[in-house]
Amino acid sequence: MLDGGVLIGGKWQAAASGATLPVVNPSDGETFTKIARGAAEDIDRAVKAAHKAMEGAWGRMPAVERGRLLTKLGLAVAANHDELVRLEATDTGKPIRQAKADIVALARYFEFYGGAADKLHGDTIPYLDGYTVMTIREPYGVTGHIIPWNYPAQIGGRSIGGALAAGNACVVKPAEDACLSLLKLADLAMQVGFPEGALNIVPGLGEEAGAALAAHPGIDHISFTGSPEVGTLVQQAAAKHNGQVTMELGGKSPQLVFDDADQEAALPFITNAIIQNAGQTCSAGSRLLVHQSIYREFIDAVSKRFEALRVGSSDMDLDCGPLINKSQHERVGGFIQRAGKAGLQPRAAGTIAANAPKGGYFVAPTLFTDVPPNHELVTEEVFGPVLAALPFKDEDEAIRLANGTPYGLVAGVWTRDGGRQMRLARTIKAGQVFINNYGAGGGVELPFGGMKRSGFGREKGFEALYGFTTVKTIAIKHG
Repeated sequence: MLDGGVLIGGKWQAAASGATLPVVNPSDGETFTKIARGAAEDIDRAVKAAHKAMEGAWGRMPAVERGRLLTKLGLAVAANHDELVRLEATDTGKPIRQAKADIVALARYFEFYGGAADKLHGDTIPYLDGYTVMTIREPYGVTGHIIPWNYPAQIGGRSIGGALAAGNACVVKPAEDACLSLLKLADLAMQVGFPEGALNIVPGLGEEAGAALAAHPGIDHISFTGSPEVGTLVQQAAAKHNGQVTMELGGKSPQLVFDDADQEAALPFITNAIIQNAGQTCSAGSRLLVHQSIYREFIDAVSKRFEALRVGSSDMDLDCGPLINKSQHERVGGFIQRAGKAGLQPRAAGTIAANAPKGGYFVAPTLFTDVPPNHELVTEEVFGPVLAALPFKDEDEAIRLANGTPYGLVAGVWTRDGGRQMRLARTIKAGQVFINNYGAGGGVELPFGGMKRSGFGREKGFEALYGFTTVKTIAIKHG
């Protein structure tokens, strides 16, 4: 029952209410399928099923066997690559090439965590004579996962993969706007032999199923990716039962280009970092800070790249697809319109293809230059393909501007000066700093998370396994 169902305790079934939600293709604005409208009763049943799994086969399974199941799931993702790509592209609107990269990454997450599951070790601690003291890492128990719509496959894989590898049972609430790839993933998990209740998935509205998951006293740890405003509500709900949380809450990430930078190498990274997934990326490089001595020539080069960009439906596989829904389309358009009213005219913009579907939620990638540091295009997360550029005079000002927003997720630094590279890497407040690159090809192995308003805790890489476990100290007195 992937079509309109929830997966609880290893069985697909209708939501308790029997209600469903329409699924709209953002490329044309048309409804093409439906998902279950899960709510509090479904979440409660899923949490109970997860606890039962922890008390049964899943909780008793050796780490090496968990790893083998995760590896099998990664292989199943690879074997169903084409179907998953189609689901991800149609559901989110992203170009086919991006959907392909996302599904490859999804398989890689389970490959990585499959190999890591039995390598999560404790320590021994030198202590008093006559004592042996050790620590062991144990799963929290039942983890909740609220997955956003911009990267359902990738973010689902990084969050669920780490939690399962650490031995937790999962209850997943995917976004109502895009969750078909995760529903298929859950089905594949059952096919490869995950015990009943180890992985449960309940689609539905955030204010219904999501709120119920965050507030459920049976959830030991919750992982949330989304806006700071909703993240605060999730934290408040979890705090009522002292639940642990990991928060990834967006960003306003800068790219700093110094006068000694390899400009030709930087240009494609700077363009791709804001148009990937139509700018609907927490780590989008949405601020461009350029040394004043090369500002004009570099902006000219960026402008030429923007003018060549084309936007269309997912199956057209152009530079950008649509935004996810009508609300997001209006929100991003509002930023562009307000900038114009404030006297900021676009320096360059891409083109929406003439044959793009008329009902699609398309926005042309847009470059604004000479944007004041306190303007909303510089300080607020637009979550669309809008790049704000401004000059800086020296290293100190570059750092001040880079750190001048409430966010701290990712930063890019372009310079050949080795000393400057290290100074900025240490001084910029961000969870990831990339030197002469941006994103490092996705980097399944690289810990990811934010500082300041961008959140706390880390997912991806081996670090995520620490976040999904708790440490127990055992002290043995033997004389």
